[in-house]
Amino acid sequence: MLFLRETHDVTGAREREFESLVRDAWLPALAATPGARLLFVLRHVHGTGPSYRVVTYTALRDGAAWQQLAERVNGGDLHALAEELDTLRHDVHAKLLHPLPWSPLQEIVLATVPASAPSRPADAPLSLFMEDTVHPREGQLERYVEQAGSHYAEEMRQNAAEGRTLLRIEASFRPAFGSHRRREVLLWQRVLEPRGLVPLLTREVPDAYLQPGKWMHDALALRDQWQSRLLRTVAWSPCT
Repeated sequence: MLFLRETHDVTGAREREFESLVRDAWLPALAATPGARLLFVLRHVHGTGPSYRVVTYTALRDGAAWQQLAERVNGGDLHALAEELDTLRHDVHAKLLHPLPWSPLQEIVLATVPASAPSRPADAPLSLFMEDTVHPREGQLERYVEQAGSHYAEEMRQNAAEGRTLLRIEASFRPAFGSHRRREVLLWQRVLEPRGLVPLLTREVPDAYLQPGKWMHDALALRDQWQSRLLRTVAWSPCT
C-alpha cells in the first residue's frame, strides 16, 4: 500500500474556501478511484511552523491506483477541480510513502474509510499528531530504519507500559523509490496527552534521556537532523 502525503501552502484569506472545496468536492470525487481514499486532513498548528499549511494523507491500494488517480488529475475528470484548488493555494508539495516493516500501520481496508465528509458534533475532540521527518546520515539509512524499530519503537512501548504516554507511534514511512529524497524516514505519532507537551517546550531534555542506551543518545550515530511538526485534524477529516 502507498500513502500520498501533500502539504498545501494555502492562501491565508481563502483557507476556509480551500477546506470547503476539499471537503465537498475533492474528497468524494477522489473516492471514485476504487483504490484511493482521502484519509487525513490536518492543519499545521499555528505557532509551530509556517502559516496556513494544510496536510493531507491519501491511501492508495497500489501503483495502479496511483496511476489511475494521476491520470484523472493530469487530463481527466479531476483536472478542472485540481486547477480550482490551485487558485486557493500558493503551492503543493507531495511525496509517495511506503510503510516501514515495523510500522503499526501497514494496510487500510479502504471500504471502511468514508467517501464523504463524516458528520461529527461541533464540540467533538480533534486529534493532534507529532510528525517527525528524519534525515539519516549518508550510508546509514537502512541501519536507521532497523534501529528505529528495534530501539525507538521499543522505548516508546516501554514508556507506555510504565504509564508515560505522551506519544504513540501510529505509523512510520519512507519515500517510495524515485518519488522524493531517498534518505528520509517519517514518524507519525499521536499525541495522547497534549498537556505533556508543555514540559517538552519549556524545559531542557532531562539528562536521563541523553545517556547511552537511550534513543536520544544512540541515534546520534545515525542522524542528528530532523524536523517536528504538530498537526491537528480538521473536524470533518475522514479519519481522526
